Amino acid sequence: MSTLREPRPGLLLVSALAAREWWAEGWNALRRELSGRFGPLWSESELLPFDHTDYYAAELGAPLFRRLLAFERLAPLDSLVEAKRFACGLERGLARPDGARRVNLDPGLLTLERLVLASGKNFTHRIYLGRGVWADLTLIYNKRTGWVDLPWTFPDYASETMKRRLTELRALYKTRIEAGVKPARQGESPCP
Repeated sequence: MSTLREPRPGLLLVSALAAREWWAEGWNALRRELSGRFGPLWSESELLPFDHTDYYAAELGAPLFRRLLAFERLAPLDSLVEAKRFACGLERGLARPDGARRVNLDPGLLTLERLVLASGKNFTHRIYLGRGVWADLTLIYNKRTGWVDLPWTFPDYASETMKRRLTELRALYKTRIEAGVKPARQGESPCP
């Protein structure tokens, strides 16, 4: 028989994708909004070129760049729904007057075992979490081989650049977990 217990919190990440010119004009407002909701930024990547697909170019513009953000405060694993709902609202708030998005925000949770991204779209491998949000198991971590792609892993997350960045974040997260960061109780989300 299994024993039910609360899992350790995860490292909340937000992947932000936007056209080059938006980063110069919109980055400070985005950082302020995200930090106001999720707490201080712990880490932010440089701008990473996004050339894996042109899916977003018509809406966001081109060339596209991604920035991966991690927050100091660890988050309960059940906080992904609220993080995604906040991100969707923020995308709408930063949109052009015609309603077109200028930035795409994808929150996720990194744990020692996996990276899970939140999505508003159903697909065969996604698990419904509630309130319109689905969990996408994007990558799993193997102690011997590192990050393992899955058949549905997006090409940008399967890239070596992204995996290196996630490995660095995982190492920092592991240090915090091993130092005895107490998990928040499931259901008591510090990032509502």
